[in-house]
Formats: sequence, C-alpha cells, structure tokens
Amino acid sequence: MDHLVGKWESGSNPDKLNESDGLPVALCPSPMGDWLPILRSLSIDEEEARRVDARARLAGVCFQTELLSSGLVSERALFLALAKHMGLAFAARPDPDALVMRERQGLAALARRGGARVSLIVDERGQSIVLIAPDRLNIPALRAFVARYPRASTRIRVVQPTVLRDAISVRSQKALMRIATEKLFTIAPEMSARIVANAWQGAVLGAVTVSLAFAALFAPSATLLALHVLFSLAFLACVLLRVMVRLGGRVSAEPRMTTVRPAEMPVYSVLIALYKEAEIVPDLLVALGRIVWPRAKLEIKLVCEQDDEETLAALRAQELRPYIEVIEVPPGVPRTKPKALSYALPMTSGAFVALYDAEDRPHPFQLVEAWHAFRGADERLACVQAPLTISNRRESWISAMFALEYAALFRAVLPWLARRGLLLPLGGTSNHFRRSALEMVGGWDPYNVTEDADLGARLHRYGYRADVIFNPTQEDAPTDIRTWVPQRTRWFKGWVQTWLVHMRDPAATAREIGLLSFIVMQVLFAGMVFSALAYSVFWATALGIGIHWYLGGEFRPTESILLLVDVLNVVLGHVAFLLLGWSALHKTEKPGFWKCILWMPAYWCLMSIAAWRCVWQLYWNPHHWEKTPHRRRNRVRVSLQKTGT
Repeated sequence: MDHLVGKWESGSNPDKLNESDGLPVALCPSPMGDWLPILRSLSIDEEEARRVDARARLAGVCFQTELLSSGLVSERALFLALAKHMGLAFAARPDPDALVMRERQGLAALARRGGARVSLIVDERGQSIVLIAPDRLNIPALRAFVARYPRASTRIRVVQPTVLRDAISVRSQKALMRIATEKLFTIAPEMSARIVANAWQGAVLGAVTVSLAFAALFAPSATLLALHVLFSLAFLACVLLRVMVRLGGRVSAEPRMTTVRPAEMPVYSVLIALYKEAEIVPDLLVALGRIVWPRAKLEIKLVCEQDDEETLAALRAQELRPYIEVIEVPPGVPRTKPKALSYALPMTSGAFVALYDAEDRPHPFQLVEAWHAFRGADERLACVQAPLTISNRRESWISAMFALEYAALFRAVLPWLARRGLLLPLGGTSNHFRRSALEMVGGWDPYNVTEDADLGARLHRYGYRADVIFNPTQEDAPTDIRTWVPQRTRWFKGWVQTWLVHMRDPAATAREIGLLSFIVMQVLFAGMVFSALAYSVFWATALGIGIHWYLGGEFRPTESILLLVDVLNVVLGHVAFLLLGWSALHKTEKPGFWKCILWMPAYWCLMSIAAWRCVWQLYWNPHHWEKTPHRRRNRVRVSLQKTGT
C-alpha cells in the first residue's frame, strides 16, 4: 500500500496501473475547478470557491484543506458528496477493532496532519475493504481509476478523515498510554519523578529526621536555634534574589514582530488539558477563536479524561471548528495534567506546540510573536514563555495578592533570568515549544505535579535555553482560601519533586547547567518551599517567647537572638516581596496597593500552611493532582488596554 501511495503522490498516470497494483489514493491535489461539480451540489457557488482558492494560495495549502478549515461545509457533507460524485460507498463509522494496522502505523497516522489517507478493514464477512480519507485528492485520477476498475471499486469506501482518525485513536490507546506513562522513565529514569527520592536521598532524609527528633528531645534550645539558622538562610536567599531582580531593572515589554507571508508560517499545535471544566467551555472556545494564525495551519487539541462525562458533553454540545479535535484520555494512573499532555502529543503534527489552561485568554497575536522569536533564534531556543496577567485581581484579597505575585514573577523575575541565560522555571501555561526540542528531552513528566518547572530545568540540562515574550495571557486567580491552598500545595509539592529529581547527582546537574543556574535552582525550588515552611516557625517561635515572657518567664539571650532573627526575616521578606511587586505593576494596577501591604502576613501564613500540606502529601500521596476548579467569568471584564498590556 505504501509503495502505491508514493506513486500517486508523485503524479503517476492511473492508466498505467494494473489492478494488482491496488488503489491509488493520494495524488497531487486537485485545483479548484475539479471541485466545482461537488461544491455546486453543496450549494457553494463559484465566487465563494474562488475566495477559498485565493486564501489557500496565500496560506500555501491545497484547496481541500482550506475549504474544510473555512467552515463553509462540514467534513461529513463534503465526503458524502465526494462519495456520491465518485460512485463509491460511504463508511459512516468503521469498527476500530476491524482495522488491519500495526501499532507503529497507527501512531504514524495519528502524528500526520490530516490523519491516515488510506486504511484496510475487515468486514463482518471477512472481506477486506479499503477505506480512503484523502486530504490531497486528485479527483480526475480517482474517477479514472474507478471507471477502469469497477470491480475493485465495490470494495472501496469513502470515510471522513476525522472518523477514521477516531477509529485509529481507539485502536492505538494502549500504545499512547504506554508512551504517556513510561516514555520518560524508560529513556531517562534519573529524570523522572516516578521515584520520589532515590536511595541516598532517602537515607539522608531518614537520618536527618531521626537526628532531629533526638536533638529536639535532648537539646531543644540548640535544635531550635539551628533550625532558625537553616530557615533564615533559605529566607535570606529568597530576599537576595528579589533584591537582585529589583535592582536589575525592567525590560520594555514590546513584542518583536515583522511582516510575514502566511505561506511561510508552519503548522502550530495548541494543547489544552481540561478536567471538570464543563462550565467554562464556551468561554474557552471564544478565547481560542480569537487566535491569529492561518486556520488551515492551526490544530487545537482539547484533551479530556474519558470518564469526565460533563466536560465531554459540554464540548459535544458546541459546534467545534474543523481545526479543533477532542482527545479522550483513558482512565489510568497517574491522573495528572502532564500525563494527559503526554498522551496527546503524539497526535499532533505542528512544528511548534503551545500549551494553555482551560481558563486562559491568550493575546490574539501570541502565537505570531512566539513564532517570530523561534524564527529569529537558533535551534537551542526550545521554549518561550508568555506572561500571565490576572484579570480578576479586584474580586477578593486572595486574587489581589495572587496578581501581585504573578506581576513580580512574569514581568520581573523570569525576564531577568532569561536575559542572563539562566535556568527558567516555566509557568504552567502559555509555554510555546519547539517540537523537536520537546521530544528530544522526553516531553512532560507524568509523575511531576509541576511539570512546567521540571521541564524548564530539564531543557537547560540538555543544553537548550528558554526566553520570554510579551503578548500576555489573561486568566483568573483563585478567589477563596479553599481553592487557593490546594493549588499552592500542588505547586510546592512539584517544586520539591523537581528539586529531588535534579539533585540526584548534584555534581552532574551543576556541570550541565552552570554554577549560577545551579544556585538559582536551589533558591527557586528548595528555597521557596523552605522559606514558606519557615514563616510559620518564625511566628510560632515569636508567639511562644512572648507568651513565656508574659507569664513571668526569664528573657534569656538565646530567646532574644531568636526573636531578633525572626523579626528581621519577616520584615525583610515582606519588604523585598512588596518592592518587587510594586515595580512590576502597571500604572493602572497600583491603586489599592496599600491593601496588599495589610494582607501580606495573612497571605504568607496561607503559604506556610500549603507548604506543610505539601510535606504531608509528599509522604502519603506524592503524585496526587489537586484540581483547581474554575468558574465561568463575569460578562464584564477589564480590557487588555485598561490593564496596560
């Protein structure tokens, strides 16, 4: 079959083929004129067809691809009309179990733009039937073949490309699940969080825990002082990083773009993982519809869990555009976002891959800016990160503090790291990847609950680099404690997982990423978690000393030192955080900043609670993904201009 497809793709003459050659399926695509009889039967006039043809030529795609992308006709209606025009039978829903296809053939078909052109199926009578789903069809050549070989044509069925693709997807589920859950662990087990801590890390952790328990029992004052020193160092490291970023100044957030021809633009794949997101499906589709990219070169994959019936029902209730595909991930552990993304990646064909969350509203030109960044760089640029801005910062004090955090991270910290070529811990969304680099490093780790941070570190270890772009993505922050704490717990847990993975061989990691990036990794992954743990310890110690003194206890020198250290840590931490956040805010976002100052202690107390929950979960359920629920947005939103972006 493959040798035959090659003949037809090169423009072979069907009259020179004999019946033993089989069915010629894919040829040089037909021009618009060959489609006119079929289009007339679908009530599409010649003038409309010429407009489609003009867009196809501009984008550098064939007429059939642009026609389906335009939405003028449904895929089912077009292929029904095609079958009728050719005098061939139409297959409505082929049985996946009846497909005659090797595993590697199925995966290759799913990775191909347009899916499989041709497939073999065995019907209920045991006869072989050829299914054709041509995406670059030469109509006169196929018509000539049907006329020349009428007997062979009775065993040919026309099928919709998406229907055949769905059947192949079902047939390939086991292979896709194996890739999603085992690929990284198979090719680079030392890079996978499937094992939380290796042998020496577990031994050290056990020894430290036991030693700490004995020390607290026999020398409580000295133990408390030692812990404060350790926590203070972590706290100071985070303060110093924020101060360095603040002194480093801000970068002018101006997108770098030039005029390009659509024909030069590659296929771009967009992945969105959804779980229990039925409520926000309409908003998501509106946001995706605003993306500026040639529709014939855009593929959007909505990745859902197969047993998430509500979200799937919400998607089926919508009229999805031809470039949007729903991918259903079979149930299986680990049930995480990176596992779902790893399942979907082999079913994409884009040279570049963008990742969004269900609640995101990316800037319409974000893909264009990302592509310009890749186009102007060498192959070492593996990823660009778009900034995230919070659109509901006035909804509650939680969302206001969250917005301040995001402003500091995406407008100050990440650009500062990128300018210096240091390790860049990616955000969980609005990442744009060079596909070849993403596959080279093994893709996402399905066992890491902050796959973004881990992937940023792994890319750096493999010699790639990441950068930032400036067209933002808007999203909503959690507005209540019940939603915020589980999300932050997951983040902290993932940072610890990432730190443990890349500290299995500290010398090798330092050698691969460089000393400065190694130090940054200690601060961003371990330091942030330790400082969050320390915050409650500082307050608890200060409170205990205060109660002891109030009840008439002696105020000893050790306690004075502890109290002074605690106060300095808290004050310096708050000041550094607030100054960096203030410098990153746009002018329109600064009114009401005084409220953030008042809420700072409460917000950091919540961080500490999340950090201690993370420690507990790392022991009991390290790969558990705590879902952050999202709700449909209010109809009135602040525009991009008003937020200064």
